[in-house]
Amino acid sequence: MLFPGKILPARFDAAGVQQSWRCDRRSAFTLLEVMFAAAVMTLAITTSITAMQRAFVALDSARNITIAGQILQNEMEKMRLKDWATVDAYPAGPTALTIDTNFTSNAVIGNRFALSRTVTTVRSGMKELRYTVTWTSLDRRTLTHTYFTYYGQYGMYDYYYNAA
Repeated sequence: MLFPGKILPARFDAAGVQQSWRCDRRSAFTLLEVMFAAAVMTLAITTSITAMQRAFVALDSARNITIAGQILQNEMEKMRLKDWATVDAYPAGPTALTIDTNFTSNAVIGNRFALSRTVTTVRSGMKELRYTVTWTSLDRRTLTHTYFTYYGQYGMYDYYYNAA
């Protein structure tokens, strides 16, 4: 391999016959083959890094949707404990709310999320309450998650919510 075409010391086959050993030029890789292998390896590494980045963004979105759902569920539970006079006094339109300290005290969550409530009068004695959580994802997109419910004056102060 080091000396193409040169005869090296003799070697013997299984029958004990002496054979000459020549180096073959085809036993090494050509420059073109090495360049092609390097290009394929570069493509594979680049593709895997891109796939990992997208997976991290998807994981972050899933976690944030779960946290947003927990914040919204917490607000629904707090609202369910209110009486009609309190709910009827909620101002119409969107109102910014403070997120419970159980969520904001967590360093990971911190102030990434914003909560708002929109109240609409459906008819006399019935309100639609819409809670929305907004946050910015790792890829700088603004995302929202919304729950809404109807609250009746003579209802059982229970709720039915649906994700919008």
